[in-house]
Amino acid sequence: MKGLNQLQLIFALRFAAIVIQVSLIIFVNLVLNYQLPWTPLVSVIIAEIIFTIACHHYYRNAVNSNNRAIFIQALADILFLSLLLYFSGGATNAFVSLLLIPIAIAAVALSHVQLLIVACGAIASYSLLLWQLPMSVMHGNMQGHFIGMWINFLFSALVVAIVVGKMARSISTRERALAKYKEELLKQEQVVSLGVASAQVTHQLATPIATVQLLAEELMDEFPENALLQDMEQQLSRCRDSIATFRQQTFDIKEQTISSISCDKLLTNIADHLSLNYPDIEPVIKAADGETISPNTLLLKAGASLLPAILNLLNNAIRATRANRSNKIELMWRVENHHWQLAIHDFGKGFTLSKLAELGVKPVDSEQGLGMAVFLSYASLERLGGKLSLTNHQNGGALVTVTLPMINNEQVD
Repeated sequence: MKGLNQLQLIFALRFAAIVIQVSLIIFVNLVLNYQLPWTPLVSVIIAEIIFTIACHHYYRNAVNSNNRAIFIQALADILFLSLLLYFSGGATNAFVSLLLIPIAIAAVALSHVQLLIVACGAIASYSLLLWQLPMSVMHGNMQGHFIGMWINFLFSALVVAIVVGKMARSISTRERALAKYKEELLKQEQVVSLGVASAQVTHQLATPIATVQLLAEELMDEFPENALLQDMEQQLSRCRDSIATFRQQTFDIKEQTISSISCDKLLTNIADHLSLNYPDIEPVIKAADGETISPNTLLLKAGASLLPAILNLLNNAIRATRANRSNKIELMWRVENHHWQLAIHDFGKGFTLSKLAELGVKPVDSEQGLGMAVFLSYASLERLGGKLSLTNHQNGGALVTVTLPMINNEQVD
C-alpha cells in the first residue's frame, strides 16, 4: 500500500501543478501582456490532464503498485514539463529548475537504476532546451551565463539524487528496523504471557498430581497385578516428568542457557517420541539424497526448548495426517550452508493461504491448536538462532522446515 499512497500523492501534486500552469499562462498573457503560444501549451496541458486521469483511474482499484508505476510517472513529468518549457522560453524560463522535482521523487521512491535514468532524463531535457535556444540569445556574456546555469543544474541534480536518495534509504532502513523490532517485541510479550499462564497452571497441577500419585501407589500395593492401575501409574509418571521438564526449561530460558545436541541424538529422541506416543504412525526418517555427512558428527545449537518445539510441529503434522485418513509422515534432514535442516512432510490437506500468512507470526484460532503450537515453536527456534518455514508440499500435504545453526566441537560447553 505504500507505493499506492505515493502514487496518489504524485497525482495530487500533478493536478495542483496543472492548476498553477493554467494560472501562470493566463497571468503572463493578460497581466504581463507577454504573448505565449496558446495552442501548443493548451494541448500539452490537456494531454497531461488526460494522462493523469487515466493513470488515476487505472491505479485506483489496484491493491498494490510497484516502483515501475512511480518510475513511469516521473518520466511523464519530465516529458510534460519539458514540452511546456520548450513552448515558453526553453532554458531561459524561470521555472526550468522544476525539472529537479522528478529527481527528488525518484530519489525517495525508486531504485538506484531508476533514479539514474530519471536524473539523466532531466539533465538531457535541460541540455536540449539549452541547445534549442536561438543564436540571438547566445551572444556575449550570455553564453557563459547559460553554460553556468547548465553546470549549476547538473550539480543540483547530482546533489538531489545522491544526498536525498541516501537520506531516504537511511530513513526507510531505520523504519523497517523499528517495525521489525516492534513486531519482535510484541511477539516476545505474547510468549511471556503464555509462559506466565503455563507456569501458573503447572504450579496448580503439581499438588493434585502428587496426591493422585500417592493414592495410585497405595492402590498398587493392594492390587499389584491390576493392569488399569499400572497404566494409571505410568500416565501419572509422565505428567510428573513433564512438570519437572517444564520447570527445567523455564530455568534454562531464564538463565539463557545454550547447549548442544548431536543430530543423531535429536533424531533418536524424535523416533522414541513417535514410537511411544503414536504406535500407529509409520514414520520415515532419512537423510536427503546425496547427504554424506554422518549424523553422529553434527552438533547443533540447542536448548531446553528445542525438542519440545520440534515435537509440537510433529504432533501437528500427525494430527493433520490422521485427519486425512493416513498414517504416514516423512522426516528428511540435510546440511546446507553450515545449517542443519529438518523437513517434516505430513500427508494432510496442507495449509490454506490465509493460515500461511498468520502461522508463526501470532497465535491464531485453530480446532487442533495448530496456531499456538507453531507460534511457540517459532519463538523457541528463533531464540536459538534457527528458522521455521511453512509451505505446502508439491505432492500434497504440508511441509514444515526447521533450520538450526551447527556448532564446532570447541564451542560445546
